[in-house]
Order: sequence, then structure tokens, then C-alpha cells
Amino acid sequence: MTGSRDADRPPSPDEFSGVFDVYEVRRDEDAILYVGQPLANGDELERQLWQTFDARGYEIRLQQGYRGSEDVHLSRGEYVLVARPSSTSGGFPRTNVILFFLTIASTLLAGSVFWYQIPVTEQPLRMLEAWPFVVAIMGVLGVHELGHYVMSRYHGVDATLPYFIPVPTVIGSLGAVIRIKGRIPDRKALFDIGVAGPLAGLVATVVVTAVGLHLDPLAVQEPAGSAASGEQPVVLFNHPPLLELIATLVGAGGQVEDGVVHPVVFGGWVGMLVTLLNMLPVGQLDGGHIIRAMFGDRQRYIATLVPGALFTLALYVFLTSGWQSMTIWILWGIFAIGLAYSGPARPIDDSALDRKRIVLGIVTFVLAALCFTPIPVEIVEAAELAG
Repeated sequence: MTGSRDADRPPSPDEFSGVFDVYEVRRDEDAILYVGQPLANGDELERQLWQTFDARGYEIRLQQGYRGSEDVHLSRGEYVLVARPSSTSGGFPRTNVILFFLTIASTLLAGSVFWYQIPVTEQPLRMLEAWPFVVAIMGVLGVHELGHYVMSRYHGVDATLPYFIPVPTVIGSLGAVIRIKGRIPDRKALFDIGVAGPLAGLVATVVVTAVGLHLDPLAVQEPAGSAASGEQPVVLFNHPPLLELIATLVGAGGQVEDGVVHPVVFGGWVGMLVTLLNMLPVGQLDGGHIIRAMFGDRQRYIATLVPGALFTLALYVFLTSGWQSMTIWILWGIFAIGLAYSGPARPIDDSALDRKRIVLGIVTFVLAALCFTPIPVEIVEAAELAG
């Protein structure tokens, strides 16, 4: 964690004259601009000066040129070491709160319509019956992101509270994200922040799934589970190994085999899918952070393989199940190309990670693998399901 802070006493140029030759110091509101000539390359300079400025409550960034207020303009060729007070993301998080309640509303609507089959236009107050579904979905998503947030704070890295994304789908949300605003000091912090989300989310996922498996399916789910007698296509959410393992441990294996479970179990299913996708070892995803912390710049070789692997998986699914089921992997393959191009987060201190964290990283990827199923969502004709 960061030490004591006193943002009123920035370091003087004499304290780091060995790595940056300062010939002018200027101010732009809360920023302090050290104009001069670096005596080391940018990464090495920031690495050496990070602790000096961090101890005083400042974050730094070396850049060429500076555009700030009207009174401060530096040429593009001048080197500037910009020091700003470390932010604490203070103030009331209005946007976070608004999105949180909007996601509660969209998740409540999704649970009411798709899972509890409540006639919301005729009996709108009955939507509140879907609150267990809301708690399950919001719980697995929120705990995942809070894991990142807490560990960011532990390492003194400025980060926002979770932003939930409300969308009126079968889930009611596209997930949640936090925004890391500060620089990552070292590989340990990068690893801890990256791994905390999946591990915290998996704990919530296991709890939600186990609780859901102890709840009886809803009355409206029983006829839905016998959809083979109808003619409409059936949407199946296939179970990853982790869900089946939890069901076996709590003695609910038969319930999972029948395919009719309480909607809360679907919250656990969502948590597993979120964990799997976030653990893809590419770019700014959790898996990308973890792999970058474990292997340094060699992470880029792994990241380049991810889009190809996803497109190959999409082809396999297409050959075995049809084009509808492969859509998710095609979309994520395209997404992974962009992530690989943008690259992962780069810590200030790029020293090697310790062995214990490397082992924990491997274990986390193994747990994520237990959340994998080649065809998460499948559309099956009722007659085919009956057969």
C-alpha cells in the first residue's frame, strides 16, 4: 500500500536531478510541470521516480509537449514530467448509482418476463416477485467488480466504483465494469487487481448456484421444461463442468439433468460465463492482466493466439451445432482482435512476479476452464429435443 501523503509538498528538482535535468517548473491548476531533459528512457525514468512522487501523493507521467490551460503551452518537442495529486475518486458517484438502479429495473423486468412469466402489463406490482433473480444477477456481477475495486484501493491505485450496464435482454444487463484511473505501480499490483475479480466473482457464483439448487423450480417452469410437446424452438443454456460439480456436491445432480432449475441458478450460470470471458488472456481483460503480470512482454505472443482460437472454436460449433450457436465466439473473436491490438496494462515497475502469485494465476485459469462449455447457448427444435 502507499505510504503517508502530503500533496502540498511536491519533490524539488534537486531530488531527482540524476535522472531528469529540470530547467523550469510551472503549475497548471493542480498539476506541477517539470520541464527539462530526461537522462534515462521514459520507462526507466518513471520507474525510478514513481516511489519518490507516490510517497508525496503524486502520480507522474513523462510526455513531450503539454496542452493545459490558456496560460500554459509548451512546444511538442519539450519534455515535461507531469505530476498530479493522486486522485481518490471523491464525491458522490451519481452515474454509478443511476446505472445501478436502472440495472435493477432492467434485471427485474427480464426476470419477470422471461423467467417468472409474470403478465407485467396487467399486474406490474408482481414484478417484485422476481427479486431473487435480481439479487443473483446483481450479486455475481457486483462482487466480481468489487473484487477489482477493493484490490485497486489496497495498492493505492485510483479506480471508480462499478458501472452496471442495463440492457433489456434475458439477463437484464451486459455486466459491470470499473475504470482504473491511476497508474499500476508494479506487476504485483497488476496481478492482484486482475485476479481479485474472477476469484471474488467465483465465490459469489458458487454461493448463488448452491442456493438456487436448493430452491424448487417455479410452477411456470414445469410446462416450459416440457416444451418438446410444442412446436416452438427451445433455447437451452448448457451447463459448464463447474455447475455440474456444484450440483453433485449439494445433491442436486438429478435436478440439473432434468434441465428445470430455479431462476437463481441462472444467476450462477451467468457468473460462470462472465468469469470465462473475462479470463481470456488478452488485452485489458482480467486474464490479460494476469498473463501480463506473470510473463511480462511475452504476454503478446499468447494474446495473438486468442482470436484464432476463438474463430476455430466458432468453426467447430458451426460444424456440430449450426450457425446460431457459434455467434458468441465469432463476436468475441472480433472483440479479441481489438483487445490484442490495444495491448495490456503496463506497470511502472516491471520486475518479475513471485512464485506464489504465479501458482495462484495458474489455479485461477484452471477454475475458469471449469466454466467453459463449447456451446453456452443453443437453439434446439422442440421435436429434436423430444427425440
